[in-house]
Amino acid sequence: MSDPVTALNHLSSGDGIAHIAEIGPLGMITLRGDLRARAIQAAAISIGRVEFPEMRHCNSAGENGIAWMSPDELLVMCPYAEVGEALTKMNTTLAGQHALAVNVSDARAVFQVTGPYLREVLAKLAPVDLDPGVFTPGMFRRTRLAQVPAAFWMRDDQTAQIICFRSVAKYVFDLLCMAAQPGSEVNHF
Repeated sequence: MSDPVTALNHLSSGDGIAHIAEIGPLGMITLRGDLRARAIQAAAISIGRVEFPEMRHCNSAGENGIAWMSPDELLVMCPYAEVGEALTKMNTTLAGQHALAVNVSDARAVFQVTGPYLREVLAKLAPVDLDPGVFTPGMFRRTRLAQVPAAFWMRDDQTAQIICFRSVAKYVFDLLCMAAQPGSEVNHF
């Protein structure tokens, strides 16, 4: 088996008001179905190894997690090396259920933005209210970063994780770096 290659080969920049880094590879499975069904929840929890998330939230720990994507969709995360086995296990658990589980690991890029100004960096690019009293750690949003679809959540007060399509990874990295350029803080948050 060949070694996985990330979209930008772990490109990072710490020159601005936030540190931007491509992380990964990360195992990601899109799971679609009735999110109220116990079998769907059990399948997600067994792979994501965290509690089932509330609507518009992501529970994560290390490389594992479950993100609420829509009323009938989850993104289940696990170590990249385990995704094949995880998908097989998930499909076995879901046998007989109206559900779809697909490995999307290689179709996505994952970034981490860290630092005290990360809210300002994201607010410049996404139409999301990032006020600390409104968007708290664990909350998850599917949105746009400038011209491309993306999703992000705050892992803690100074760390956000972003997922986008692999095909736009360089564009997203450049956007984040531009929004984080030195001297660009506006001190809104």
